Amino acid sequence: MKRIVIGYGLALAALALLVEWMDWRHVTQKWSTSLYVLCVALLFASLGVWLGNRLTPRPRSSPFARNDQAIASLGISAREVEVLDLLAEGCPNKVIARRLAISPNTVKTHVGRLFEKLEAANRTQAIARARALDILP
Repeated sequence: MKRIVIGYGLALAALALLVEWMDWRHVTQKWSTSLYVLCVALLFASLGVWLGNRLTPRPRSSPFARNDQAIASLGISAREVEVLDLLAEGCPNKVIARRLAISPNTVKTHVGRLFEKLEAANRTQAIARARALDILP
């Protein structure tokens, strides 16, 4: 127990000595402003790199497998899945209609039902929700 107390005492004494040695006034008069600017720039650069690394999406480690349980529980038909795939590609209704050989009004109906089933207000929300449920890659 005495060793621990002595160790902490020595550590505190060393820190107090360091603080006195640095003496804030002395340090600020001796170092130029550009050094402080450099320190702040390095701090923000490292913060940016760390945030960028944390927020950048990672590729899937395994091949994509469509979540058939989510499709079944939401009641999404096979044709609606095809429409959803083309929506994710960014295709407008007319292109979807041509590719699937259906009318544009049918595409609008499928898109409207997808919005209801995925509880989305627009295409972007529908695609994001489908990706979160692993319906889309």
